[in-house]
Amino acid sequence: MHNSFLGPVRSSLQAANRWLLRTPERALNEAYEAALRIKGLEDAHFNGNRILLNSGNYSKSAQAYFQGELKKYLNIIKVRLIEFKASRSVVRLSNQSVTEIQLNENATDLRTISVIDQPNLILKKLRFIDDVVARYEQPEPGSVIIVTEPNIAKASSPSLNQANGLNSSDDLPKRDLKSITDKTGVLPRSILETVDRIKRDLDPQAEQEVLQDFRVSRSKTIISIRLVLLMIIIPLLTQQISKNFLVGPIVDRVREQSAQESPFLNYELEEEALNELQRFEQRLRFEILIGKAPPIGDEAIVERVRERASEIEAQYRRIGSDAIKNVFSDLLGLLAFVVVIVTSKREIAVLKSFMDTLIYGLSDSAKAFIIILFTDIFVGFHSPHGWEVLLESVSRHLGLPANRDFIFLFIATFPVILDTIFKYWIFRYLNRVSPSAVATYRNMNE
Repeated sequence: MHNSFLGPVRSSLQAANRWLLRTPERALNEAYEAALRIKGLEDAHFNGNRILLNSGNYSKSAQAYFQGELKKYLNIIKVRLIEFKASRSVVRLSNQSVTEIQLNENATDLRTISVIDQPNLILKKLRFIDDVVARYEQPEPGSVIIVTEPNIAKASSPSLNQANGLNSSDDLPKRDLKSITDKTGVLPRSILETVDRIKRDLDPQAEQEVLQDFRVSRSKTIISIRLVLLMIIIPLLTQQISKNFLVGPIVDRVREQSAQESPFLNYELEEEALNELQRFEQRLRFEILIGKAPPIGDEAIVERVRERASEIEAQYRRIGSDAIKNVFSDLLGLLAFVVVIVTSKREIAVLKSFMDTLIYGLSDSAKAFIIILFTDIFVGFHSPHGWEVLLESVSRHLGLPANRDFIFLFIATFPVILDTIFKYWIFRYLNRVSPSAVATYRNMNE
């Protein structure tokens, strides 16, 4: 009776053991069968090509059916391969048997026995599965792809599903990584572009590529504009918020505690305050002399001048406090700008590509006009006056005295450096990419 009880248990354990031992083989066969189904759909309905959404003359229902079957088989392959890898770590499939013997049921001659190398068969199935799955791992022409910076591995981003897939720059076709300046060669760029355009027109996938290029261009534009706005808005908000709510109260409290000290940060502010007070006193006496103001005694004049002096002191103390606030808040704004730059490397690569496309896509006359405009503003004949006003404004903003020697030295060197950079850019890049624009620039400049 004891043996009769152990017999079914032993049989069940043996069956479970056999099932476990064949788990890797069973999972691999199911994944291989799903890959065969995908290959069969491609050969039967898509002439051996990939199963795309808008490929073939099929109705929407048929296309939805094909896409559903494709997703189902791809999911089966994914799950079964995971099962195969997990079970193989427990059960050494390659060590179970080196050969597999196949018998023909209708054959009576033992010479018809087929001996198959089991490890080699596994490798063939895995290679076939990888070949099928690899065809659908690349981004489809109908999907949104965004330009990113060079030398960064492609990675699927969860933000692709946000804002219609336009808020990420992780997926990138390699051909969009190079800027236009990197595409120069022996032949003129216009000839190469003409040949490429003819090749695209003859390509049967031209419509899908045009749609893909449009989506890439739209995504590049949105990402670039958003990055520019962030680089402007975030530092400005940081500067204003820190000035009014963080740095401002601290500076005001410290300045109130040191009320006995001079309200002037530098001698220029002191000279301005004294000149303003002197003009007030002279204007007051002048109005009394010409009869516009009633005659008053010297004591009344001194009292009014004293009141005006108190107002001027409060005014210039406030100007000094604002200058100190500007120093710290500007540093925080600069820090915010650096953070935006550091955390937006992919977006910066997109912005660079967008600017290359925008600038080099202009006409020759527009390029020459922009070059002349910028060179005349920053390094032209009248630019020293503009630089002088700009530097004095920056000095006043930071509460520093305007050092005339430093300003003149800056004007004598920095525009020259800018002019050298402009000329080098024209000679090194623009002359290769757009020689006609350089010729137009020279004619307009003359």
